[in-house]
Amino acid sequence: MQVFYERDADLSLIRAKRVAVIGYGAQGHAHALNLRDSGVDVSVALHAAARRAEQARGDGFAPITVAQAAQTADVLVMCAPDEVMPDLYAAEIAPHLRAGQTLMFVHGFAYHYGFIKPPANVNVLMVAPKGPGKALREAFTKGGGLPAIVAVANDTGGAEALAYSYGAAIGCGRAGMIPSSFKIETEGDLYCEQVVLCGGLSHLIRTAWEVQVEAGTPPELAYFDCLHEVKLLSDLIHERGIAGMHLAISNTAEYGEYVTGPRIIDAHVKDAMRAVMSDVQNGKFAQQWMAEHRAGAPNLAKMRDAAAAHPIEDAGRTVRALLGK
Repeated sequence: MQVFYERDADLSLIRAKRVAVIGYGAQGHAHALNLRDSGVDVSVALHAAARRAEQARGDGFAPITVAQAAQTADVLVMCAPDEVMPDLYAAEIAPHLRAGQTLMFVHGFAYHYGFIKPPANVNVLMVAPKGPGKALREAFTKGGGLPAIVAVANDTGGAEALAYSYGAAIGCGRAGMIPSSFKIETEGDLYCEQVVLCGGLSHLIRTAWEVQVEAGTPPELAYFDCLHEVKLLSDLIHERGIAGMHLAISNTAEYGEYVTGPRIIDAHVKDAMRAVMSDVQNGKFAQQWMAEHRAGAPNLAKMRDAAAAHPIEDAGRTVRALLGK
């Protein structure tokens, strides 16, 4: 695997551009702040009803409209939510694009699945940090960074060098910038969110907690066992890898992993994972999510409410209060 670092990037390239970060949410705030701290001429562009306008002003930006950004900026950083981006692009960006401009994506969803189809005379790039914006900003302010996946989908001249310059400006050059494609980044991100990081982990925790409580364990103690300690083990895995984590736990716990893990994550689960991967790769999930959004996200609201009402949340509030959190 090829990896590029700060030493491989020319920061003067992005510093010579007028950059507009569109959106000030999970990723946008970190990109805008890191760019500014790296000496880049950066503005923040928001749609009329944006909830983050006050936050952006508090951070020293004077938000402009997305249409203004499209008319004046050389690089448009697409940090609006995946589901919002296509309509925002069609209404406020596409009519003002000019030859040689750059669309910089921080996640490939809207482009990879064809919800945004830029003209051939603009650069289409992606610098996708491997982590949330909060972590990107925190790492930057401490002198570090997050790794990033970098991709070039359309190059009208100098696009690849500009992508690495941008990645260095937001701090990713400190950790490593990995050349790849919109396809690999998008599909990998969606797949792992669903089967491990969000969908898999949260459902595993809730189900394990339910079984333990049914067996007679007090809810708060089951919360410690099934949820609270997840961070401790995930930190070990993050620092040392799975094999390294094994050296930090008891022999009993390690033996239990080997004999019980395959009973939980069995062939049936792997088949289900393959089905999820298929839905991601063939675009079924993307179409389903965009249809949900355009309908006003009624199912998302119901599922969010149901998750928040799960009794594990009551146990969690009690535990966090006892720990002073």
